[in-house]
Amino acid sequence: MRRRTFLAASTALAATSALPAGVLAQSTSPLLAPWTGPFGGVPAFDKVKVADFKPALEAAMAQELAEVDAIANNPAAPTFENTIAALEATGRAGDRVSTYYGIWSDTLSTPEVRAVEKEMEPKLAAHADRILQNARLFQRIDAVYQHREHTGLTPEQKRVTELRWNAFVRAGARLNPEQKARVAQINTELAGLFTTFNQNLLHDEDAYVLYLKAADLEGLPADVRAAAASVAKDRGKPGEYGIANTRSSVDPFLTYSARRDLREKVWKTFYSRGDNGDAHDNNAVIKRILKLRVERARILGFPTHAHWRLANNSMAETPDAAMALMMRVWPSATARVREEVAEMQAIADREGAKIKIAPWDYRYYAEKVRKARYDLDMNEAKPYLQLDKLREGMFWASGELYGFSFHPVTGVPVQHPDVTVWEVKRGPEHIGLWYFDPYARQGKRSGAWMNAYRGQETFQGKVTTIVSNNSNFVKGAPGEAVLISWDDAQTMFHEFGHALHGLNSAVTYPSVAGTRVFRDYVEFPSQVNESWLPTPQVLNRFALHHQTGKPIPADLVAKIEKASTFRQGFDVTEYLASAMIDMKLHLAGDADIDPDAFEREELKKLGMPDELPMRHRTPQFGHIFSSDGYSAGYYSYLWSEVIALDAVEAFKEAPGGLYDKAVARKLHDEVMSKGNSVHPREQYRAFRGRDPDVKAYLRDKGFPTT
Repeated sequence: MRRRTFLAASTALAATSALPAGVLAQSTSPLLAPWTGPFGGVPAFDKVKVADFKPALEAAMAQELAEVDAIANNPAAPTFENTIAALEATGRAGDRVSTYYGIWSDTLSTPEVRAVEKEMEPKLAAHADRILQNARLFQRIDAVYQHREHTGLTPEQKRVTELRWNAFVRAGARLNPEQKARVAQINTELAGLFTTFNQNLLHDEDAYVLYLKAADLEGLPADVRAAAASVAKDRGKPGEYGIANTRSSVDPFLTYSARRDLREKVWKTFYSRGDNGDAHDNNAVIKRILKLRVERARILGFPTHAHWRLANNSMAETPDAAMALMMRVWPSATARVREEVAEMQAIADREGAKIKIAPWDYRYYAEKVRKARYDLDMNEAKPYLQLDKLREGMFWASGELYGFSFHPVTGVPVQHPDVTVWEVKRGPEHIGLWYFDPYARQGKRSGAWMNAYRGQETFQGKVTTIVSNNSNFVKGAPGEAVLISWDDAQTMFHEFGHALHGLNSAVTYPSVAGTRVFRDYVEFPSQVNESWLPTPQVLNRFALHHQTGKPIPADLVAKIEKASTFRQGFDVTEYLASAMIDMKLHLAGDADIDPDAFEREELKKLGMPDELPMRHRTPQFGHIFSSDGYSAGYYSYLWSEVIALDAVEAFKEAPGGLYDKAVARKLHDEVMSKGNSVHPREQYRAFRGRDPDVKAYLRDKGFPTT
């Protein structure tokens, strides 16, 4: 899940007569212009020029400041309408610019784009602080907040008021002028450091490619070889094979390559991103980020950054609660790792490998164990997992659950030829647009994520959402099906779950629409959506062999289901290690931290198995160091998965199973449509009738529940 917010507010509708003359002069930029065309307007991607980003961002900031100043200086007594609702109507031009800017930064990055980021990210942070620390504005917000129970506000209006007030308080609205100035300085410096971290990481992902000859490909399936050939060809080395330094390229190689020496080389290169002691090393950046975060937290009245991040901003509420959940699972996960390693070592010994299982061996020997224990080679499933067919399967399942239908759209601008667009309907009603950008390319960050180009609202008339999903699959030759792994298919359904959260949104105010929820709740709808991939209804219709068109065999599906708890020790442990190091880094106070040493020492204290790494080693942990986004919050995936798997059991307990219409309707009504207009805890209680139970998660992983 990826969220990029421009300024403090969500959308804007302001009279240009209130703007300074300098802003008016620049307001003709196509990046600032309201979107036109079908479906309530679409982004003008065909008008984007990198040279326009800086002036457009500056004009949008100036415009929003004018809008906000008009609210702060309103002589009328503060009310919800002239203060909170008025803030909901600020920043529309900025949101449009940030859509373009964010897409180019994430998926079309060039040296020119990165130069703009270096210059503008600190300015954007300073701009947000100018709004969030506006004393007159906060006085008006506070007045509405203090009287919210007695002025006839709707429940959603009270929720919007409370969230707005909390955002200003958390940002330092009640600090003295000197403290405000220091917090603003910290935020500006952090913005620059986040950009540096991200660009260092992107450099190491782009710069390091292992080129191989045909003789080096022993063990690699045909599709992995084809993907490697495509990587090399795209980088001007036709006839060779390239293993890019991204997870989508590295994981298949580590799983199937019979060359242990090459597995080690690929593994070490991938897990050394940002940690090579060169100009792109991230360790010094991390040290400074941590120092600044704890200083800011203490100015704001919290002992650590972790306490500040979770207070009044999460379901967990405290670092202790988050750590308690992680430690509830950690012993079971690491115990399972020891069992998995023992099985792998036994196979290596029988084969006469004369090795001790190392991190670069885990995936390779795990596949041998899977084959031996379950007679299952996951590569057997790949011919049935066509990217386009699975996309249709996602559409179909969303229709069964939420009544959606997807219709291809042509003739609208897209940012790259690989991007395709669908109109989403429920019956005859237009719901929104879904953009899909599936393929890897240079300048595109690795991984998979969802974005909202435009949020849903009915605040000033009906506005429908525009959402996108982004992946990094290797594009096949023209006319060839793109085949993906089972894990990649799960990721597709996961990220599409975020898109469905946005598409189902049915709120009034844009600041609480769609995925604008607590960080440890936002992954819940996406993790729930993974559950529909392995259902017979999806697999029999859409998991079709790319040559014969026959559905995936029932016995193969049964083997996959039987092996569903396989390698859960590895998967859960590598994730939890990252989540706990994240929390420990942000609970360490102002200690002088050496990131590499801290990671190594804290993992040793936890009893981290030697045979696997953290999923995201500290110098490459973009979730927590390329923004404040998941900092002290990477635990959120576990917290959300506990909720999600408990919710899935509600379906399993119903007569219709995972396609039970009554449970699906309740999920829509109480969760998917609510955004953040109702506290997430109350949403879940309304859906499930109680708080979530961790036992569903433990059962799903095959771990003991006691």
